[in-house]
Amino acid sequence: MPPSIPHDLLTSLSIESHHLVLDRRGSTVWDIVTGSGRYALKLGYPVAATPEWPGQHWTAFAPGREAAVLAHLDTQHVASGYWEKGTWNIQPWHEGPDLQHLWTHSRTDGTPPDVQTAMECAGALADLHKAGWAHGDVQPAHFLIGPDRTHLIDLALAHGKPVPEAVDFPFKGCLVHYEAPEISAAVLDEGHAAPSQAADVYGLGATLLMAATGKRAVIYPDDAPRPAQRAAIVAGNRRAVTMPGPMGPLVVEMLRYAPQDRPTITEAVSQLAELT
Repeated sequence: MPPSIPHDLLTSLSIESHHLVLDRRGSTVWDIVTGSGRYALKLGYPVAATPEWPGQHWTAFAPGREAAVLAHLDTQHVASGYWEKGTWNIQPWHEGPDLQHLWTHSRTDGTPPDVQTAMECAGALADLHKAGWAHGDVQPAHFLIGPDRTHLIDLALAHGKPVPEAVDFPFKGCLVHYEAPEISAAVLDEGHAAPSQAADVYGLGATLLMAATGKRAVIYPDDAPRPAQRAAIVAGNRRAVTMPGPMGPLVVEMLRYAPQDRPTITEAVSQLAELT
């Protein structure tokens, strides 16, 4: 069972209603309503080791670290603190489906995905890069397509400016489906890596491919251990990109093996604008 919102947090934040929207290893996300509005509440906690997964303690500090990143970005209505198992934060609630859900029709019937939506996702990433950050965990679930704008969420792994040592932790990679080869190589060799904007561009290419086709950029068994998956990425065990519609060539460029061979996010936005 996921941990519930502690009673003292319910009281101190004056939470009038709450609903669990996400439960994953080391984190729960709640849709909460307080007297001042609607927010997302994140609770982080450490994860015990299992036969399938190693234990991880950094998840307990992820909400606190994300709050520090959001503060650098001058995001309004952000608060954070500690609870008995880790850290928490509240941040603005964003309406809208994520990219994976929005492009379900493309995966089911082969309809070319919407270029305008892809450009909005790229634009959200470009804004983060212009502010001096690399996201570190670009994936379809982290783009929320709202009625007025597209939001790039989950900034706990972002790197670019100092964060408090008490909530900082090494970057040990992201969801492997969207991990650039240089990140996978560093994690395999050293146990950690440095997020980069070039790796984010690779992640966006893999994100667009997955959301539109349901296919990973790299071939490996679904049940392969994480090191084996990363080894396949480093080896360049790639599948041919068959993205429908006019974005296919750009996605190929985003997924180039060498970081210097990929377009910048600004170049990607410009090329997508030409396709709209």
